[in-house]
Amino acid sequence: MRRTHQGGTVADKSRAEQRIGLLNGFAAYGMWGLFPLYFPLLKPAGASEVLAHRMMWSLVVVAAVLLVLRRWRWAGELLKQPRRLALIAGAAAIIAVNWGVYIWAVNNDRVVEASLGYFINPLVTIAMGVLLLKERLRPVQWAAVGIGLVAVLVLAVGYGRPPWISLVLAFSFGTYGLIKKKVNLGGLESLAAETAIQFLPAVGYLLWLTSQGDSTFTTEGPGHTALLAATGIVTALPLVCFGAAAIRVPLSTIGLLQYLAPVFQFLIGVLHFAEAMPPERWAGFALVWLALSLLTWDALRTARRTARALRATAEARGTAQADTDAHADADADAVRNVETVPAGPVRTKP
Repeated sequence: MRRTHQGGTVADKSRAEQRIGLLNGFAAYGMWGLFPLYFPLLKPAGASEVLAHRMMWSLVVVAAVLLVLRRWRWAGELLKQPRRLALIAGAAAIIAVNWGVYIWAVNNDRVVEASLGYFINPLVTIAMGVLLLKERLRPVQWAAVGIGLVAVLVLAVGYGRPPWISLVLAFSFGTYGLIKKKVNLGGLESLAAETAIQFLPAVGYLLWLTSQGDSTFTTEGPGHTALLAATGIVTALPLVCFGAAAIRVPLSTIGLLQYLAPVFQFLIGVLHFAEAMPPERWAGFALVWLALSLLTWDALRTARRTARALRATAEARGTAQADTDAHADADADAVRNVETVPAGPVRTKP
């Protein structure tokens, strides 16, 4: 078995990298899933004040990380591309809506409805792919989207209104992901660019709050001040862990890990905050979970088929190469044999 320079086998190193990736993935989605426990600690700050602090301190933290890593070359290149800048400005506005609605939902006892938004987000993303990118769906994906639509209708009946928090969170995050795909910028770099755009409006709003005497940043004690400032770390740290996971584990594994966050949020809403779950809501969530199960099964089946096809192609290429090498070796042996046959005695005329 081939060994690395450090003395371990290549397989051992690969397994170690995958373990690191999985741990980072669990950490990222675990932290996102525990957000409902963090934002209530920031009261009496309102959702808009928390959002502004999150924008401002996120830039501070991400800029410090990029400064340590010396990753600033992308910024100069980005400033020369107005179209990408416009897309990033759009992403910054959309993620601000997403963050603001989520913070408001958590602080107004709507954690379960917020978790639903991230449960249905994969279904919304698929629907957007069909409508906007003209993507073609497999039959199982169509079934999952249909079941998801029925689930939203059932939940609308259960809530007595459309689950607007869930829909805003799902569609805003889906749109954000679509824009990020077009921008094609790394996680930390993208967050730095987005929060740089958000920074001045956030600071302006916080200064206005202070002038009105409504800011809580310096009026609720040092602990409250530290918690508001920590929104930058809370925003950036899961993203760093996610980036470390994304480069080490397969995309199918990331797809499964993404359900951890809404599962944690749902459990926190039901068990910790004791939010109501009448039968019609359970029915709606059950339909969403059925749709997600179908999506997951289809994604894993497709991934396995793709992997088998790639292996078969690689093996076929390997066999063909081996045959070519064998023929080449045979030809070389024949040439060598001809060259090394001893010449017979030269006969001269008597």
